[in-house]
Amino acid sequence: MDSEDTPKTSSNSKRSRSFVQSSVSVYAAQCDKCLKWRVISTQEEFEDIRSKIIEEPYYCSRRPQVTCDDPADIEYDSTRTWVIDKPNLPKTPKGFRRSLVLRRDYSKIDVYYITPLGKKVRTRNEVAAFLKANPAYEGTVSPEDFIFAIPKIMEDTIPENIVVPKRASTSFNGKKKLKTMQNNDQSNSHSES
Repeated sequence: MDSEDTPKTSSNSKRSRSFVQSSVSVYAAQCDKCLKWRVISTQEEFEDIRSKIIEEPYYCSRRPQVTCDDPADIEYDSTRTWVIDKPNLPKTPKGFRRSLVLRRDYSKIDVYYITPLGKKVRTRNEVAAFLKANPAYEGTVSPEDFIFAIPKIMEDTIPENIVVPKRASTSFNGKKKLKTMQNNDQSNSHSES
């Protein structure tokens, strides 16, 4: 994501932050038939696919002139750090943007929403406060429309030189089918929020 597409945070912020930037640089979905990965061109299209993936599995043929016989757009490997969202998460409310930021130590992905006014919100309570302070948005969205579910970091794609704090094992067999996935380019995964 280019920084010019990223809204600035309030100048009154206690920490010095000029931009809220997502760590995700590529969105991808896995074909339910051939298991090849197809790059999804926009976050909105990815969220549309993810929001219905159980009822409407993704197939290569969804893209014009693409079949399962064509090579994969991207390979699941350790050239980039991959994270996976839960299936069937609802789409981000219109006018808002979901931002995922990988922590420097690769321990977790932080989930934020950016409001139409450029404010970063981290919890449903912050969403509720934003809606109360901005009545123009009340009635069109509610705090329940915002899902702060944390995507799973695929440990087998974390760079070898990174020491990740101990946590529950999240091992992954690369041959196993994954419904939807986002992947992070390593050069962007160090973004700070």
